[in-house]
Amino acid sequence: MSLKEIRQKIDEIDAQLLPLFVQRMKCAETVAETKLATNQPIFNPQREEEILNRVASRANEYDCEAKMLYTTMMALSRARQHKMMHSGDPLRKQIQASLSHPLSLPEISRGKRIACPGAQGSHSHEAAKELFPNHDLCFYEYFQEVFEALASGEVEFGLVPVENSSAGSVTDVYDLILKYRFHIVGAVSLQIQHCLAATPNASLDTIQTVCSHPQALAQCSEQIAKRHWDTAEYSNTATAAKRASQQNDPSCGVICSKAAAETYGLTVLAENIQNRSQNRTRFIVLHRDMLLLEDANKISLCFSLPHTTGSLYSVLGRFAMNGLNLTKIESRPACTDCVREDGGFEYDFYLDFTGNVANPKTLDLICELSSEMPNFSFLGNYAEQ
Repeated sequence: MSLKEIRQKIDEIDAQLLPLFVQRMKCAETVAETKLATNQPIFNPQREEEILNRVASRANEYDCEAKMLYTTMMALSRARQHKMMHSGDPLRKQIQASLSHPLSLPEISRGKRIACPGAQGSHSHEAAKELFPNHDLCFYEYFQEVFEALASGEVEFGLVPVENSSAGSVTDVYDLILKYRFHIVGAVSLQIQHCLAATPNASLDTIQTVCSHPQALAQCSEQIAKRHWDTAEYSNTATAAKRASQQNDPSCGVICSKAAAETYGLTVLAENIQNRSQNRTRFIVLHRDMLLLEDANKISLCFSLPHTTGSLYSVLGRFAMNGLNLTKIESRPACTDCVREDGGFEYDFYLDFTGNVANPKTLDLICELSSEMPNFSFLGNYAEQ
């Protein structure tokens, strides 16, 4: 059989499949009407698992392909049912109310207290000055303290780093995001240039140990290995610089910003010691309440997933179907003692994607997921600089 004949055969099969698919979607609409009348949930994981097992057993060597096909069809069916049943109405109304009063970050932060990790001269300090140029900042040594200050009302906004282009995610911060579920109202990405600094009585030859935050140490790992330096971890780069200036030990160097070195009277022994010249860190701004700001271009969500075949694939596929570009996915253990009966761990997922909730399709998807995903939180729609 020629390629032309094979393609003609495929077209004939597709011509039979499409009407059947349309019929299946119409049945899904009838199912939605019945569920609405009888107050039944849209997602039935047991029923979907039974369908997937059945089609896999009948598809012989195409069992995996058949399961993927049906996983997609069931996701489409659920999406249609969600639309008909107006899923996620409480969240929809909250978002729509916030959209009716658009604000800018400078407007809402005017005169407010901003929490920043570390100390003066830290990279977080630089990010905070970028987003809040005319504010007095409240410095806290640990990330946990920033979240606690925000939770208690001691401050109105908190700024924290979430990921670096070479060292990856700041996992402690993601754990805190998933624990507190504060709203994200802004973000900025800064180029990070590290220097090696020390007290004036030190030189490159006297340095034996370098101190800094674990992220900074990871970002400069090549220089550390090359010079056989020992390392000591601190809660923040600027905190390490401040303590080094107090100890006055010529064997101790600090990896920090040039601004931190100048702030604490240290001498810069080497500049740009990071592994990559294009070394960037992303920072986010947190607030207790939902605030949807002007020019928002990034959305963040978090949720748990049901332990069924293809559940993650099904969720990610729905973003693709709506033309949404995922920019970040992070999974973290839900808690230290969240172990399932089969010995596995429970996981929370954090997602960033480009978009704006003013788009009806994007809002529909978020509301659908809020009804379907365990532990779902809409974390915000914000502008990233």
